Amino acid sequence: MEIARIERRIGVRATPERIWELIADLPGWGRWNPIESDLGGAIAFGGEITLTERIEGLPDRAASARVGDWQPYSQLVWAEKRGLWFNSVRYFEIQPLDEPNACIAANGFIFSGLRGEMFFDRNRARFRQAVDAVAEGWKAAAEA
Repeated sequence: MEIARIERRIGVRATPERIWELIADLPGWGRWNPIESDLGGAIAFGGEITLTERIEGLPDRAASARVGDWQPYSQLVWAEKRGLWFNSVRYFEIQPLDEPNACIAANGFIFSGLRGEMFFDRNRARFRQAVDAVAEGWKAAAEA
């Protein structure tokens, strides 16, 4: 099975704690994240996350996913089974750098399954714009 992945990594002048603070505040995502809002649920292994996804050029959709992995100040990963041959993973990662108050923040999507790959191929440019916009919003909020 092939996997389709798109990611944006960006330097952020903030501590991992500050960057994580934005991730951990699920109801506050709409203030910095232009594509995912109305988040609810719990960041816990197997916890359910609900959200509204708005990607330009695609219909808005309500989503429900399961937290697959998380580590405070480091990462949040959730997975969604969107059909028999369509799975998606959404992730946010924080990598501290050697200098104080500096990190790399990454966010991305991974699609797998035949329909997932086809969906990604048709919408690659939209997902590129989405991860770029999330990275810029996350950076601006963390550095404010």
